[in-house]
Amino acid sequence: MYRRRKRTGGNPLRRAADRARTRMHAAFALTCLLAVIAGVALGRATWTDGRRAAEDTARHRHTVTATTVGKTAYRAGDRPSGPPSTVATATWYYPAHRTHTATVRVPAATRSGDTIRVWVDDDGRAATAPPDQAHIALNAAAAGAGALAAIVLVGGAAVTVRLRIVDAHSARAWAAEWADIEPFWSGRLRPGQGAGDD
Repeated sequence: MYRRRKRTGGNPLRRAADRARTRMHAAFALTCLLAVIAGVALGRATWTDGRRAAEDTARHRHTVTATTVGKTAYRAGDRPSGPPSTVATATWYYPAHRTHTATVRVPAATRSGDTIRVWVDDDGRAATAPPDQAHIALNAAAAGAGALAAIVLVGGAAVTVRLRIVDAHSARAWAAEWADIEPFWSGRLRPGQGAGDD
């Protein structure tokens, strides 16, 4: 029965450049795997930190009932491309013996004398609401995706540069070998070779 002999060495037809390309491709695949692991780890860490920070903020945020004392107005949004927000001057009590007046965001249909709910801090000053779960998740996803993309881009750039160096060396080696072989293959005299030269 015919048995195939187990190969103990590498393929003799493969050049050093081919082996270098294989190593570079394997290195890039490993980089992508590490990028996924790093992205997931950073995303989870960001989620944990964000949730902890939100819980700490929530302990110092309170909602109170406020009364608007002026007409509503429009103010530019937080982002240049964002829609304008509706604001009005409102007054509230927090703690119970302390009066606060400030311009706060209100629903678009709010009129003077309407009651609204306002987020305040421990001192009764107007404050933002604690981050919600969707906001925390979005930040975590952005951090993880950013880390993954950065690692893949850096790894891909390094591999690309290395492959171009390997290709350049391979092209020069091929040109040198072809310069030696082509005259014998085509029968053309090499530079400096006479008709009777071997």
